[in-house]
Amino acid sequence: MKSSNLLIDYQCPQCGAPAVLAETDRLFACEFCRVKSYLLESGYFRYRLPHKAPADQELIYFPYWRFRGMLFAYSPPGVAHRFVDVSHQAVPNPHFPVSVGLRSQALKLQFVSPDLPGHFIHPTTNDRTAMKQVAQRFRQEFPAPVIHQAQVGETLSMIYAPFYLRHGLIDAVLNTPVTRDPAAERIRDEMPGGAPDWRIRFLPTLCPGCGWDLAGERDAHVLTCRNCQTLWRPGRTKFKPVAYAQGPPREADNVYLPFWRIKTKISGIALQSYADLVRAANLPRAVQTAWEKQPFRFWAPAFKVRPGVLLRLARALTLAPPNTELEATIPTQEVQTANLPVKEALDTIKINLAGFLRPASRVPELLPSITVQAEKYLLVYLPFERRHHDLVNPDLNLAISKSHLRLAANL
Repeated sequence: MKSSNLLIDYQCPQCGAPAVLAETDRLFACEFCRVKSYLLESGYFRYRLPHKAPADQELIYFPYWRFRGMLFAYSPPGVAHRFVDVSHQAVPNPHFPVSVGLRSQALKLQFVSPDLPGHFIHPTTNDRTAMKQVAQRFRQEFPAPVIHQAQVGETLSMIYAPFYLRHGLIDAVLNTPVTRDPAAERIRDEMPGGAPDWRIRFLPTLCPGCGWDLAGERDAHVLTCRNCQTLWRPGRTKFKPVAYAQGPPREADNVYLPFWRIKTKISGIALQSYADLVRAANLPRAVQTAWEKQPFRFWAPAFKVRPGVLLRLARALTLAPPNTELEATIPTQEVQTANLPVKEALDTIKINLAGFLRPASRVPELLPSITVQAEKYLLVYLPFERRHHDLVNPDLNLAISKSHLRLAANL
């Protein structure tokens, strides 16, 4: 399914100047007052569609869940994946359309705030239920039986669509009837709602360590302080430090790609050392004594790419990690934005594991009993050489198409 970012009308929290954001934007830099803010959601963002309703009509806003992200599923044939962009009712009701269709992609939305007039219907399904519904909806599209499913890089939001009552239910976007059923006239009284109890939050992008301005692209989930050489990610109420390292440069004009290196506590399978990995994946290598003491780590990209590319990179680095010393520094050369949060990288672990465990015949029985708990993570920047069409790291035998990175802007 073709993906597209929402476009959102926004006002600077400092000076009130207008701006247009994409759904993936997190860092906002006002062109007028120059103040930078990092947008925070409370669980998920809430938006509303624009309307053309007559001024004398009270608006009724009906809620829809919208999910965009990558779905992965493991079944005995192997790992399958797809990109999904769907919406569906947050309150089951036969009078309203089942989804917002393409309107979320074609119209500029606005953030919901408590001062907006209208009757905002309360959703009856929460975000966890919405995610389960998405998983169940697409489960049948994967080969059966599905042993494990994961959502990675997901954006879950709520979109309120405007309607009003006039001899039935009227769509306030086009001012056209949805239904002339007299029962629809009771929607306002029968469906609980009111003013929206939500407001967008933002953090000033000042380094908690030294007070310097934090830098990053608009969709960054990791920001950089060049003054005290630290990295920060957003928490619920403040920025949190990120441990980091980089691989040694190969050339003067390397491009550094960010990856999450994750130390985990695993039960259900022996996978504590690199020697355990060689045995579990049946790698064509003779186990060396030193490998028994070499800790095992999962790896995953810290940047968004298509599902197949993400899985390929995660598996390749997990099975053959860098064997060079890492330096606790931030690259001074060009760096790819880290826009895939570590919590999303954690969701790749069991899918990654299912793809390399051998023999494959025992995976369906073994996988459900395996539990994975993250203990530590490190953001590692690895150098890649520029080629005509690709970025290449010959030492790791890794390559990624430049076009894949460009196309990932809409994920």
